[in-house]
Amino acid sequence: MIPIEAIWLATEPLDMRAGAGTALARVVAVFGAAHPHHAYCFANRRANRMKVLVHDGIGVWLAARRLNRGKFVWADALHGPHVGLDTEQWRALVLGLPWQHVGSAGTISVL
Repeated sequence: MIPIEAIWLATEPLDMRAGAGTALARVVAVFGAAHPHHAYCFANRRANRMKVLVHDGIGVWLAARRLNRGKFVWADALHGPHVGLDTEQWRALVLGLPWQHVGSAGTISVL
């Protein structure tokens, strides 16, 4: 199992025909560098497909996921070029759930 220390979500879409090299180039362009043990997530324009690039410290892994129905709830560019996710938000995202209200983002502190 590859340990993941941080999960990042790019707000701009990625062409799902992109391979590992193209996805890595996009990671460097958007995030500045591909850091070891970080995962970088991209969606297509329709947000029904997602690619995740993981740097394991030696090389990169590229995984893809497609929803048969519905679409992933994706961050828009108003949040900047990328957004950090925690583990609970990641689990909600891959299921197509509204991850913005899960984990620390869903905390109610003032009534």
